[in-house]
Amino acid sequence: MFDFSIVSQWFDHLLRFTLGLNDFWSILIECVLVGVLILTAYALIAIALIFMERKVCAYFQCRLGPMRVGFWGLLQVFADVLKMLIKEIFFVDKADKFLYIVAPLLVIIGSVGAFSFLPWNKGAVILNFNVGVFLLTAISSIGVVGIFLAGWGSNNKYSVVSAMRGAVQMISYEMSLCLCLITAVILTGTMQVSGIVEYQTGPWNWLIFKGHIPALIAFFVFLIAGNAEANRGPFDMAEAESELTAGHHTEYSGMGFGFFYLAEFLNLFIIAGVAAMVFLGGWAPINIGIEGFDQVMNYIPGIVWFMAKAFALVWVLMWIKWTFPRLRIDQILKLEWKYLMPLALLNLVVMTVVVALGLYFK
Repeated sequence: MFDFSIVSQWFDHLLRFTLGLNDFWSILIECVLVGVLILTAYALIAIALIFMERKVCAYFQCRLGPMRVGFWGLLQVFADVLKMLIKEIFFVDKADKFLYIVAPLLVIIGSVGAFSFLPWNKGAVILNFNVGVFLLTAISSIGVVGIFLAGWGSNNKYSVVSAMRGAVQMISYEMSLCLCLITAVILTGTMQVSGIVEYQTGPWNWLIFKGHIPALIAFFVFLIAGNAEANRGPFDMAEAESELTAGHHTEYSGMGFGFFYLAEFLNLFIIAGVAAMVFLGGWAPINIGIEGFDQVMNYIPGIVWFMAKAFALVWVLMWIKWTFPRLRIDQILKLEWKYLMPLALLNLVVMTVVVALGLYFK
């Protein structure tokens, strides 16, 4: 499989030795280029997810979805983006202007930060610290603060109720998310993103196979908790339109609203990407121990594997949203504190025993 670090090393050599730039300018140019690539990928995936959401929703409701702007409605999202960019940005009377402005920035910063940890290909992990899983959960939690500040700073009763719901729901489900990630860390023995994926290379080495029952339980709990963490249906109490209009972003317009909208869809992709990274091998191909088959699978680029796994999980999460009715806030919290968290905690203990006794597949 192609190692993307060859390209990054070549570009660094080009800047330092061919062009003769010093360390400061080389690192600055590399950081700017990486930032541009991250934001470009962020925007393109958001556009794809918005279009996918509309078509999946239409499919489950026996409709066609957007069809008028462009072939098969492909340009509808671009028209909506243009409309959002030219909309007036207004401020609410008697709102806390500082919190009102900072809230969407915190939400998008947390989302972009978590997005930067995704393993796109071998040698193509932007943030690859040795405590990557810890930093990923810490940075993604910034979005919770942004949602709470948006509701509190908007001077709107609906937004305040939404902020309270969103904060208590997301903080609660972070417990199960973290326990599932710790379960995977115990099996792989590393918190580094690239290390977790490298551990899953080889025949039948994905964690859902290698860790068998405890890994499967952690995988399903992670998907449920991740769905709630991303405020997606049936856990979208923070944006319950029938009760709270648009929830915490009711008073936002233009790109203030756009930041919340982008973050919501990209958080869905981040949850799917992290699940693919931790439990489905990330960019690692399907290997089953048959030489010819494995060789063909290894020819497929790692980024194709990762995107295929992530979008497959995105489709499953969209399927769940448009199939199940919205839960009440008491049902959401009961599901987490009475069922998911105890199950995830017990599963963590079981995985610890499995690893200590060597009962996993090797």
